Parts: sequence; structure tokens; C-alpha cells
Amino acid sequence: MMLKFKEMIFLTVCIFFLVTLFPISGQADNSQADDHCTDIIVGKLASADGSVITSHTGCAAECRVHYVPAQTFKKGAKAPVYYGIQDVNKPLRDYGKVLGYIPQVESTYAYFHSGYPHMNEHGLAIGESTLSQRAELKTDVTMGGKQIMTIEQGQLFALQRCKTAREAVKLIGSLVEKYGFLPSCGPESEGLCIADSNEAWVMEVFSVGPFWDPESGKPGAIWAAQRVPDDHIAVIPNWSIIKEIDLDNPDYFMASPNYITEAVERGWYDPESGELFIWQEVYSPLPREWAMGRFWLFFTTYAPNFREWPQKKLTNPSSSYDAYHQYIEPISIYPFSVKPEKKLSVQDVIAFQRSVFEGTIYDMTSDTDWLVPDGKGGLKKSPLTTPFPTKDMRELLDITWRRPVSRGGYGMVAQIRGWLPPPLRGVYWFYLDNQYVSTYAPIYSGVQEISPLYKTYDPNKFSEDSARWAIDLVDNLLYLRWQEAVKDLRAGRDPLESGFFKEQADIDAKALELYEKDPELAHKFLTDYTRSCMEKIVKMYRELRDLLITKYTNNKLGL
Repeated sequence: MMLKFKEMIFLTVCIFFLVTLFPISGQADNSQADDHCTDIIVGKLASADGSVITSHTGCAAECRVHYVPAQTFKKGAKAPVYYGIQDVNKPLRDYGKVLGYIPQVESTYAYFHSGYPHMNEHGLAIGESTLSQRAELKTDVTMGGKQIMTIEQGQLFALQRCKTAREAVKLIGSLVEKYGFLPSCGPESEGLCIADSNEAWVMEVFSVGPFWDPESGKPGAIWAAQRVPDDHIAVIPNWSIIKEIDLDNPDYFMASPNYITEAVERGWYDPESGELFIWQEVYSPLPREWAMGRFWLFFTTYAPNFREWPQKKLTNPSSSYDAYHQYIEPISIYPFSVKPEKKLSVQDVIAFQRSVFEGTIYDMTSDTDWLVPDGKGGLKKSPLTTPFPTKDMRELLDITWRRPVSRGGYGMVAQIRGWLPPPLRGVYWFYLDNQYVSTYAPIYSGVQEISPLYKTYDPNKFSEDSARWAIDLVDNLLYLRWQEAVKDLRAGRDPLESGFFKEQADIDAKALELYEKDPELAHKFLTDYTRSCMEKIVKMYRELRDLLITKYTNNKLGL
């Protein structure tokens, strides 16, 4: 009887959330605001099709994606430096408060803008993941320093001004050194996964604490970058991954001039000790479980035989309760990058982005509090069992929160193909809301306009004309009877999404044919195609919304 009573209470809570349209999808717990982003890089020899892949799962409120065209400027013009790019509560194309100005270039490249700008017309793509840094390094816009360069502003300038990943690393590095790195999330450090059609780099940027002044002559940031080998893959799970740095090998390493001296001056490293300088250990605090779990999942998924990894699979329904015997492995066992045991496709990266740690000790659906009578004298999982229990649900059922890869917001997988001309080179597979529920839409680098459905979102007011709200509403409706409703989701979403991948070769061929006749025809074709994909996605979620509310209305759930 106790289990049935608990289930009825839980169902009531779910319906309350539904009626009030609480934005459940990945936003239920703001206490984890700095640990949302998982970025994966795949080198061109490690990918299934020879493309370079970078990716991003984001938590910024500003999820509206829009196209910013190339522009020209008069010599001597100044470019504004904004604070508030991630804020969704402002008009589209309003990028926030101007903190200062830097010299403008005479011409910029077109790019796609969102909370964190992602890709430009040449197929240069950047993913972002907030890291953690020592308390002494933290600063923000309220703490009195003169830093003005946020990481998202650095990304914006790189996409406007650079064609290659190496150029982007150097530019962002010079900007944060000269104008000071200003954290906008945390206030923590930042990691970037920067890729073009030939190379992929991981760049990590740490701040220098409050009260920095450019007049001091000291760099306004500490940064390092390492190239991912072409046959390797890497992951940034909200934690630093760069270890040893060898500036004698400039093909693979870059860093700010103070990358060691800052640590020496602060007493964090003694060059006379004989110990190696390990970047990851010097500037980061003690590791957090949110990062360690994703490190473990990534390397055990794609390189299971690289070494003997800790055992974190579920062995019985209650094994996740036995924290006393769980491994607490050193972060040093996880390499900067690894050669995967099979080559990865875009779909493989998407599958990882959607992970909820199923079958591991981090799987929140395995908690025994989900069990209810099966009518045969035994127990079964409640049909309400979800991998995304909200804070109130977890408190009700006494479930420990674990950080899955999939969370919510928006994100992308950028597929960069060096054998194709610029308009076809990059394909920016973009999702809105929770990637576990969402559908990835292909945006080619030659696209010159985005569907209004993907440029419309006000988190404070539901809109039928917003792709984000269409997906978010389905995400909420799944909570009525998650275990069954998620099958309806997959039945509608998976054929649509797989169809985009199946027709990709034909779209490429048609666009290439048009490009060789007239590049503008190719741009128009790709723009129309992307817009049609976005419209198909929204149509599917509207139909799915109607199906779910009809099929799982509380009038049919035995209240």
C-alpha cells in the first residue's frame, strides 16, 4: 500500500508541473548552473567520414540561433565588446551592455550566433565548456577589475575574423591577454573545442583574479592550448584536460607567456622541485563527481581496452547505494585524448550527448524508490520513471541527484568536411531544449537565414511560433507517463532525424552542382533546405504534443 500511495503523490506532483507549464526540461536545478556543457572533439582520422567534429551542449538561456552576415568597416573603426550575450531577455541582435571597444577589422565573416557563437561561413566551429578554477583566480563583472573579454565575446571575434582553428586560438589568446578575461559563468574558467576542416584544438582560459589592470603590463589571463591528434578523440566535461605543455612543439602546443610564472608567483609550483608542471593540477581545484563521471563514461565507451578502468556498471538494483565501495579514481588516469577503438560518426557524438548513464551507478532511473507492485506479487519500474527527476521529485522519492550528459538548453555537433567548398564544408547539427528529447537540425555553413521558429523564444511566455517551446512542451508532457511516452517520442523523432542523415549525400550533391554553376544558387538551396528541416521538426513536435495529451490525459490514468 505504501508504494501505491507514494506513486499517487508523485503523479500529482507531475501533473502540477504540467498544468503550470514549469520548464522542466533540464532547468529544474539551478544549483548546478556551472556544470552543464560536455564537448567532444573528433580528429579527421578518427571520424567515420574523414570530417573533423567538434560539439557543444549548452546551458545558456540565450538559445536563439541567427545568422550574422559578413560586414565591411571603415579603416579605424572600433568593435564593441559586449557583456550579456547569453541573456535571452533582450531583443534578438541586442548583444548586451558595451564594456569597451577594440580595433575593428576592415571585413568580417558571416557566422551563426547564439548564447555561445558556434560556426562561421568557412566551417570554423567552436564548442564551449565552463571549467573550474582555484578560488584565488575568480573574478566577475562586479569585483572591480578592468577585464572586459568574456569567452563568448572571444568566440564571436574569432568567428568573424578567422578561417582556421590555429588562427582562432592565437586571436582569442591575444584578446584575453590584452583586454583581460572576464568570466561570465561561475565565475569560472573556460574550455573551448576549436576546429576547422584540418585541425582540432582544445583551449583553456583561466582568469587572474580581481583588480587586474591593463596598465600593470601583466597578461589579463592564463591560457594554454593543445592540438588533438588527427586519429584521436577528446572530451571536455566541465573540467580542464590539458596536462603537460611542450612549447618546443608549436605544432601541438600554445600558451600565454605567464602560463608557468603565474603559478610560481602564487606559490602553486616550484620549478626547483624537480616535479613536472601539470597544467590541469596547478590551476584547477579538487575534481568534482560531475566531471569524473563523464570522463569515465567517455573513455570506457570509446576506448574500453585502453587501460583497466574503474567498475561503475550496475551489478544489482541497489549497487549505486553502496558509495562506500565505489571507486574514487585519480583524474590523472584519464588522458588528454585517446585513439578510439572504432571511428566515430556524427550520430555517435549525438548518442553520447543524449546519455543518461543508463546501466551505471549514475543512472537515476535505477533508484529502487521507482519500484511499484507489478500485480503479480513482485515489483517493476513505475511508468513515471524518468532519467530527469526534478528537484521536487528527487526530494519526494529520496533520489540522489547525478549529473547526466544530457541536460537541456541547446547545443550542436559541427561536422567539418575539408573536401567540400565553404558553403557545404560545415554542417552544424543544432538542437534546442533537452537533447534527449530534441531533434538535431542540419544547418550548412552556406545558409544565409534561419527559420523564425528557431529565432523566437521568450522563457517567460509560451509561444506557438517558437521551436524551443514546441520541444519543451513535449518534454513536459513526457512526465505524465514517461516510460511509455518516450516510445511515442522516438517513434516520431527518430525517423525524421535519421531521414536528414540519409538524404545528406543527395543534398551535398545537389548543392555542389549548383555551387559550380552559381554559388548564390547553392546558398539559396541550402538556406531553403535548412528552413524546411526546421519546419518539419516543429510540425512533428506539435503533432506529438497532441498525441501525448490525448493518450496520457489524467482522465485515462486512473485518478
